[in-house]
Amino acid sequence: MARISLAIEVAALGLDAVPTMIFDEVDSGIGGAVAEVVGRKLRALGEQRQVMCVTHLPQVAAQGHRHFQVSKAVNGNSTHSAVNALDEKSRVEELARMLGGVEISKETRANARQMLAKAKTL
Repeated sequence: MARISLAIEVAALGLDAVPTMIFDEVDSGIGGAVAEVVGRKLRALGEQRQVMCVTHLPQVAAQGHRHFQVSKAVNGNSTHSAVNALDEKSRVEELARMLGGVEISKETRANARQMLAKAKTL
């Protein structure tokens, strides 16, 4: 449903007055090249509208104009959430973590930087 909604919004861009769109895991069940295409569509939509997207895929996250990291911590009976805006260095680290998992290498950092650079040229 989320991808259908995204497709409709991209096709109808400028035909409605919706100023903000929120997509929750629009990339569920996809990966690789398809995720990059979805990320590009979200980025293009973000040129005209405010778009917020929850994602776990670095291919989608790299396409965003801004990147926020959402985390939660459980302490006894309480759960606390935090939202942090990432600067360029933190963004590279987060994308590298998304790409490489627990152990982040210089190669995953290089890949993250490459993904961000590529997104800016599109």
